[in-house]
Amino acid sequence: MSLAKPWRDLDRSTVGSAPDRYGLYELGDADGDTIGFGAGVLRDELKEALAYGDAAKVRWEPADSLDHAERLLAEHADG
Repeated sequence: MSLAKPWRDLDRSTVGSAPDRYGLYELGDADGDTIGFGAGVLRDELKEALAYGDAAKVRWEPADSLDHAERLLAEHADG
């Protein structure tokens, strides 16, 4: 199940604006189709995705802890 948030271009500006806290993130291709989900410290995870060219778009949901982020990931991976 996709996050109910607008896509953002995965670029340096977006990575810089990402919170430096745990969360769930969704990666998308240039057409806005979901290609994967992940959980972790948002800014760090998005830096890595940008460096490796893993996706063109991203959206995220901040979480209170790593445990919370992993629960969100499980919910979206099952959906």
